[in-house]
Parts: sequence; structure tokens; C-alpha cells
Amino acid sequence: MAKIKQNSYVLFFYDDSKKWLAKISKNQQFHTHIGIIKHSDAIGQEYGSRLTTNKGKYVYLMEPTIYDFIMRIQHGTQIVYPKDLGYIAARTGLQSGQKVIEIGTGSGSMTTFLASIVKPRGHVYTFDVEEKFMEIAKKNIDKADMSKHVTMKKLDIKNVKKVPYTDADLVVVDLGDPWSVVPQARKMLKGSGRFIAICPTMNQLENLVSELVRNEFSDIECTEHIVRTIDAREGKTRHSFHGIGHTAYLAFARKVFFSKRKGKNKNVYSSKQGASSVGSTKSTS
Repeated sequence: MAKIKQNSYVLFFYDDSKKWLAKISKNQQFHTHIGIIKHSDAIGQEYGSRLTTNKGKYVYLMEPTIYDFIMRIQHGTQIVYPKDLGYIAARTGLQSGQKVIEIGTGSGSMTTFLASIVKPRGHVYTFDVEEKFMEIAKKNIDKADMSKHVTMKKLDIKNVKKVPYTDADLVVVDLGDPWSVVPQARKMLKGSGRFIAICPTMNQLENLVSELVRNEFSDIECTEHIVRTIDAREGKTRHSFHGIGHTAYLAFARKVFFSKRKGKNKNVYSSKQGASSVGSTKSTS
């Protein structure tokens, strides 16, 4: 049985809207509207146990998941939400042992999620240009205990003459102008390697897809994911008034090799190939 120790992370859970993620320190306590929660009371307890505050309220001691770390990280930038992360993992076939390149570390939420899947044999190489965001991301990645599976570097991929890595299984792009790094992403990917970009607007999708086709990507799909929660209570189940709506559009693609015309060095694609490359745009909920 997993027991809580000094420096363990615990999710103190009261209800869906009142839960706190903390690193256990025996001399620490925090005051809430449901009473005082003492860290020392959690030490030696099994995960799943409950504590009683001085106001007689129960708090459950949950073992944090990657979801909990992501939803409670320090935000320097907009994060990629779990509702999108799950589909990204399924659509790209993400698994242990893969090499992943991330362009745009942000707050490190995506980095943390990617590392949690490709570990222990795989690795995430992530790049950003904003040092203050990188410092926040490093703290978040360390907190989730994923730092040994991540290499972080300050680098502007747009301006490199030679890409730092090749034969990647997946390239993830989270930039305001994702189309600007498509040629570099192609160089870093292995054949049939996957590409995913997070885009806040549809205009970004349009520019990106055009660039993906120009750079010989196919199996292109653009999606939006919306989660609607349900308040399930006996006799009065209904849709919740709270939920996460639009956060981002996702654009997926795979590196392929278009046919070449005889006597020409420049790669071209037929109208049939181009049509099949653009793929579909859909919304899921």
C-alpha cells in the first residue's frame, strides 16, 4: 500500500470545486473555509484515506494524477487542456519509447503529459525562446517528476540552419504562427512521422494546412473538442452550468513523400493527391 511521506504530493479533495494539491511538509498547514488541514495528519496515511478538519469536515487524501498536476500548474501561458490531450495521444499513437519534439514549451503542461506517456524509454525535447516561461515550465515539469524524461533548451527553431534532432516520431507545435516551422518539423520527423499543432483561431488553421500540403504532409485533420459535464443526482440529473468550451483547434498531419514528375527536381502533387491531403475539419463533443 502506498503511504504518504514527507515531500509526497497529495491532492486534498473535498468536492469537485474545492481540492488542493500540496507537497507534504510536516510543519505546514493551511486554512480553508472547511477548516484547518494539517500536513502532519497525512503522513503515514494510505492514499484514499480521509482526514477530519477542526470544523468536522472530511477531506480525502488522493494520489495526484498527471491530470491533477496539469490542471494546477502555474500558468505563464495558456495551457493545453486534458480534453485535447487525450485525443492528441490517441490520434498520434503516442506510446512509451517514442522520441517527441515540442516547439513552444509554454507552461509545460503539454510537455508533462507527453513525457508521462513516452517514459521510461522515450524522451521529449522541448524548445522555447522566452526564459521566464521556461523557468515556470521547469518548475511544473519537476513537480510532476518528469524532468528526467525531458530535455529543455532555449532555441528559435525558425532560424536554425541545421535541425537539432531527426527521426522523431512526433513533432508538437504550440506557436502563434505554426506554419513558420513546418519545413523544420518535416526535417526532424521520420517517414510517416506525426505532426500536431495547437491553433487558437481558424485563420491559423487555414495558413497551416496550406503550408502542410506544400511541405508534403498528408492525412491532415483539423478538430475542435468540447466537453459538457453532467450533474448526476437522483431525480434531477441535468447538464452542468459549468464546463470548458472552446480552448483551441488541433491540426494533425503525417509526413509523406509526394510523387515527382520526370525531368523535374521540384516535388509536385496531383490534384487528386492534394485533395486527399487536405482532409477533414470536424468538431467533437
